[in-house]
Amino acid sequence: MSARLPLLLRPLRRPPPAGPPGRPREPRRACSGAGGEGLLGPRRRQLVSTGVQSCGCSHGPGSRAPPAWNLIVREVIQNSKEVLRLLQEKNPAFKPVLAIIQASDDNLMQEVNQNLAEEAGLNITHICLPPESGEDEIIDEILKINEDTRVHGLALQISENSFSNKVLNALQPEKDVDGVTDVNLGKLVRGDAHECFISPVARAVIELLEKSGVGLDGKKILVVGAHGSLEATLQCLFQRKGSMTMSSQWKTPQLQSKLQEADIVVLGSPKPEDVPLSWIQPETIVLNCSHDLLSGKLGSGSPGVPFSGPIAENDVSLLAAALRIQNMVSSGRRWLREQQYTRWRLHCLKLQPLSPVPSDIEISRAQTPKAVDVLAKEIGLLADEIEIYGKSKAKVCLSLLERLKDQADGKYVLVAGITPTPLGEGKSTVTVGLVQALTAHLNINSFACLRQPSQGPTFGVKGGAAGGGYAQVIPMEEFNLHLTGDIHAITAANNLLAAAIDTRIFHENTQTDKSLYNRLVPSVNGVREFSNIQLARLKKLGINKTDPSALTEEEVSRFARLNIDPATITWQRVLDTNDRFLRKITIGQASTEKGYSRQAQFDIAVASEIMAVLALTDSLKDMKERLGRMVVASDRNGQPVTAEDLGVTGALTVLMKDAIKPNLMQTLEGTPVFVHAGPFANIAHGNSSVLADKIALKLVGKEGFVVTEAGFGADIGMEKFFNIKCRASGLVPNVVVLVATVRALKMHGGGPGVIAGVPLKKEYTEENIQLVADGCCNLQKQIQIAQLFGVPVVVALNVFKTDTRAEIDLVCELAKRAGAFDAVPCYHWSMGGKGSVDLAWAVREAASKRSRFQFLYDVQLPVVEKIRTIAQAVYGAKDIELSPEAQSKIDLYTQQGFGNLPICMAKTHLSLSHQPDKKGVPRDFILPISDVRASIGAGFIYPLVGTMSTMPGLPTRPCFYDIDLDTETEQVQGLF
Repeated sequence: MSARLPLLLRPLRRPPPAGPPGRPREPRRACSGAGGEGLLGPRRRQLVSTGVQSCGCSHGPGSRAPPAWNLIVREVIQNSKEVLRLLQEKNPAFKPVLAIIQASDDNLMQEVNQNLAEEAGLNITHICLPPESGEDEIIDEILKINEDTRVHGLALQISENSFSNKVLNALQPEKDVDGVTDVNLGKLVRGDAHECFISPVARAVIELLEKSGVGLDGKKILVVGAHGSLEATLQCLFQRKGSMTMSSQWKTPQLQSKLQEADIVVLGSPKPEDVPLSWIQPETIVLNCSHDLLSGKLGSGSPGVPFSGPIAENDVSLLAAALRIQNMVSSGRRWLREQQYTRWRLHCLKLQPLSPVPSDIEISRAQTPKAVDVLAKEIGLLADEIEIYGKSKAKVCLSLLERLKDQADGKYVLVAGITPTPLGEGKSTVTVGLVQALTAHLNINSFACLRQPSQGPTFGVKGGAAGGGYAQVIPMEEFNLHLTGDIHAITAANNLLAAAIDTRIFHENTQTDKSLYNRLVPSVNGVREFSNIQLARLKKLGINKTDPSALTEEEVSRFARLNIDPATITWQRVLDTNDRFLRKITIGQASTEKGYSRQAQFDIAVASEIMAVLALTDSLKDMKERLGRMVVASDRNGQPVTAEDLGVTGALTVLMKDAIKPNLMQTLEGTPVFVHAGPFANIAHGNSSVLADKIALKLVGKEGFVVTEAGFGADIGMEKFFNIKCRASGLVPNVVVLVATVRALKMHGGGPGVIAGVPLKKEYTEENIQLVADGCCNLQKQIQIAQLFGVPVVVALNVFKTDTRAEIDLVCELAKRAGAFDAVPCYHWSMGGKGSVDLAWAVREAASKRSRFQFLYDVQLPVVEKIRTIAQAVYGAKDIELSPEAQSKIDLYTQQGFGNLPICMAKTHLSLSHQPDKKGVPRDFILPISDVRASIGAGFIYPLVGTMSTMPGLPTRPCFYDIDLDTETEQVQGLF
């Protein structure tokens, strides 16, 4: 114990006032350990933290501070210190903070609290408001502290007139260490004292009486002059000790008789002068608790009140301050316990499935989603961690990761699939159905993490991508159309960079070195200086100068000219619409471009490298660095030219600053979903964002589940998830859910072709055991691919109404023979989460097994060897064949220092091979690599297997024929 504690145990006196009248006196030391403004922000008027000065008080003549009471306070503080030490052994960064809102002139108890808190190892943050502050000002500060997770307790030091029910009940009960809220009082009265905070002042009264040997059973107790929570708490505690308790105010006509009857009198407020001391019997024990943190007033209005026994006047206040510290430690302990893992108190939405199953949009529209702020609160998000977009979607701030950095991650589940038909096999539907089963039916915290759909397929062939039937994300029209504008932000950023490339070439072609330099580094108001990004370019060039006038002619030329070789430009413009006529264009045909024109193209927006960057980044800082590293071309010496060289990195980051935040939505059953990023699955990794997964894993807690989806079959989406996304995130998957359908297996078994928009042949609508058995070879191969990575596989058979029991049983049996941990038929499309409960149990059991996850290859291998490993181990190819152009690109990227990046194969999703019509498990084929490209900012090399279009085209009859808007109700029709 510090030598300062005995000084604190001297009786209290009022310190001399300081500062101008009407303003609270500052404690003697400014903020320390609690972090000052960094903790509660600039909104606070005045912040102070734990001080080191003793109050140095004395009783005055004739008063006493018996050593017995010193020991009680010492014991409380020492016990609190020991409990906190044990908590911090397991959580070194944990240090509880008590916030005190003061709107009064008294500072005495503030110093006592500061010193006791320091002895125990706590921090105090002091918010000083003017004494005349109104109710709304005080409540505003209370609400801010309620939302600050770094504060674990809140006490009020305000005038008696300010203690309205509205003010007191604004406090969050979990932080109400003075036990003044209705919730804490109600639990006390109900007998749940272990679940609530009890007034430290009331506890101090009971403690002092019992420690002094006063028996309370049968005693007549009079509580006089107390109000509100203190009065109620004292009555409750005394009654439980067997006392006969009376309560009275100073103006009560029967006060004299009550005082004379009482064995013990507890003063809840200063005695008025017109109450004679003779009314109190000499043998009566009197305790004065009128000075406490709540009232902010000393009991000095009671001079000469006779105190019987060894209890000094200020012992109640001092012990109450120590017990408040004890409550603070208890609050911190509860908070830590809640951080480990808590089941969400989620209000799930009920489903009433219809038969036949209506259209997706009819189902979506029949369910009323919860307000997104309600959902956010249910899963543990704070008010300042979400940005609401309308009623049903919100962005989640990345600050959450810092708040929950010590929280254990949940289980990580990947949903992949067998090689699909052109209709898709329902990975999104399985993902949604699984989390609905886990949370709405098994009461397990779970999150779905899905990609944001492109407008291209929405209006083209496929339609919506929010799941389907009774397992989908709602509102599905908002999910499929615009959402919060992330893809538009990517489009804007991508095309800004494209414009910067051609503009730079144009200006370099039409200006001298000097003219170009003067425009790049202009004189503004007589001052000429480099911008930060230009200084970074100088450093890259090895020019250690900061004065623009100090560069030599040679340095000016090197700085001003990027010398981009137009033939090497890889950066294309993008548009989020399927427009085949933009696949190849000529730009620069206007006379103003002075003859500079070149062939170019448009890609679909989700094919932009910026989308891939968004999906793989883990912070705003990391995203900015990745955007700067993006290579857009080579110069005439064969060196890479980056977005950073073009000076556009900062602008790209500004355009993407909101898009980096995951979008929160919900399933039909009211369980949470993150919709974030949607990289083109053919040429990029085809997975939702790392950030969405990381945030979700923290929110679900140790026993929860995060279910994320990989695009296309396991040979593409899953392989890229493991080798690219898991490398970037550092996350280790626990289970793979492999989605299969009888329809797709029949196709792989030799069934007729499946064409989008064309009715299925009878082979797919009637039982055909032989086709199913033959087609299970593809399922078995995909299971083997997952096993290459050491992750257990659960097969989810997405059941259609035309599937028969014999077909279903056969698939499940063959899947388990092939090595699947389990194989489960799923009926979520027609039943919602209830139809996937068996899948949820299987996934939970598989996740309890030890994961032996491993990458397929070492990134330090040569590029060709990494490509060959994927082709042979995953696709089953005999070997690879590189075109001269592909070999040349590999040599270039290796020479430029990019050879140690992972590989992202750009291959058809309709076959394990490069030929879409080769179904089942093709063997002994040579995989042709026609070209190799690089996404350096995203962090991967992508070989092109055959011809790969990055701009889809519209079919003869696109989906937009069916999409319309009811102009009366503004409801979208025919989306899916």
